[in-house]
Amino acid sequence: MDTQEIFGVRAIIECIEANQNIEKIFLLKDQRSPLFKQLEYLLREKKVAHSYVPIERLDRFSNKNHQGAVATISPISYWDLEPLIEEVLEKEKAPIFLLLDNITDTRNLGAIIRSASATGVAGIILPQTGSARINSDTIKTSAGALFSVPIAKVDHLKDAIYLLKAYDIESLAISEKVSDTIYQKDLKKPIALIMGSEEKGISKGILNVVTEKAKLPMEGVIASLNVAVACGCVLYEIRRQRKFS
Repeated sequence: MDTQEIFGVRAIIECIEANQNIEKIFLLKDQRSPLFKQLEYLLREKKVAHSYVPIERLDRFSNKNHQGAVATISPISYWDLEPLIEEVLEKEKAPIFLLLDNITDTRNLGAIIRSASATGVAGIILPQTGSARINSDTIKTSAGALFSVPIAKVDHLKDAIYLLKAYDIESLAISEKVSDTIYQKDLKKPIALIMGSEEKGISKGILNVVTEKAKLPMEGVIASLNVAVACGCVLYEIRRQRKFS
């Protein structure tokens, strides 16, 4: 199952009105037709992720007549965050939520989802923009785990952090720029774990609002781990503390 692509302004409007699982929409710059304006209005009204790109970017999708608009349809359905939190808290006293910032590689995302499923993560939260697309590579790398872990998309991860805190779920950001290690933290309580890519890390805006920060201790000359490996290490430390501490 791969990400599907929808071509043409009218076809995309119909997808939005039918509440399809739209991943993202790419629009040609400087379009002025009434139908294109109608599409732009719907995108703002429904808060659908979209970006304006040059014609060369659209032509890369296909040789079909795209009319200046291409939509990608996700193979999964996304949750709204607040209903997900409430449903999880009805079942679990100390859930783990996983927030991913700047994770743009589809295979890393798939590997993270696989570890999340194996360690009982209750939900994964992704930003609408700046995140890897979920496609066949993601599904394959996750070994099918993609369909077993609820995934929510939000406009801004900071808003998700504030919402989780309102439900007494505090956030822990993993960053190599701090002194405390994950082994010094109490990970038995409800937790919103935040991971960033090894290239960009977690954005400063998010680091400014999290409850706690910690790092994985590193020895030798390697400065950082692949994010999927690091995420697996942290998730299993959480499970270890909960089982043996």
